[in-house]
Amino acid sequence: MADSNAPILIENEGGVRTITFNRPDVLNAFDEAMLVLLGKAVREAAKDKSVRCVVIAAAGRAFCSGQDLAEVADRYESDEPLELGVRLRESYNPIIQKIRTMEKPVIASVNGVAAGAGCSFALACDLRIAGESASFIEAFVNVGLVPDCGSTFTLPRLVGVARAMEMCATGRKVKAEEAERIGLVNRVVADADLNAETAKLASKLAVLPTKAIGLTKRAINAAWSADLDSQLDYEAMLQTTAGQTHDHREGVTAFLQKRRPSFKGE
Repeated sequence: MADSNAPILIENEGGVRTITFNRPDVLNAFDEAMLVLLGKAVREAAKDKSVRCVVIAAAGRAFCSGQDLAEVADRYESDEPLELGVRLRESYNPIIQKIRTMEKPVIASVNGVAAGAGCSFALACDLRIAGESASFIEAFVNVGLVPDCGSTFTLPRLVGVARAMEMCATGRKVKAEEAERIGLVNRVVADADLNAETAKLASKLAVLPTKAIGLTKRAINAAWSADLDSQLDYEAMLQTTAGQTHDHREGVTAFLQKRRPSFKGE
């Protein structure tokens, strides 16, 4: 039986794996134990063929407030230089990379504040649904740091360079309504409907051709640093792969037979 007090909870239903941050008493701030379990959960979701959509959600009244500063407070009691990059490379970055590269859709279901690394994790997901009380804060500047966990990569691509610079340089709170208007989130729903609306979208994605979605994600990731000629060639290569899947053949056959396709995700 799963431990309901564990810092990461995992639930499976209908091809959807929900990974829930579960430290609500500290607004789901990341400590080392939580990061270890989160990394394991994300890796397992990526390789499990029965998982066709991943949801990252949170318990309590916040999505994630970032690094748990109480855990690292003792580092500030001496004058020794801080090597913050080591923690990023060893703990945070591999999780972000796995979210960005797993060939399955990943949805962030954002309730309440997503700040610092918590904001970065939401931005790393493919889609974001936010409750109306959600907010996003690039809080790093408030403690004299640089945005990390991929925020300087994902944020400008979502909202543009000027808005990204403003958010990062001022650390101001972006509420859900503005986040939707500027393209930071896909959809804002009533707080009471957040879980249901997330489940509805995840269930829809979980019965679509997962391989095609994964290849599409790969193509969109590649397009951020490609020129047109190389991207056209890459699309052609990926299309060859997609064309050899069960789901492509099933989709065309179902269309011709005027019936609903039954995709297997392969």
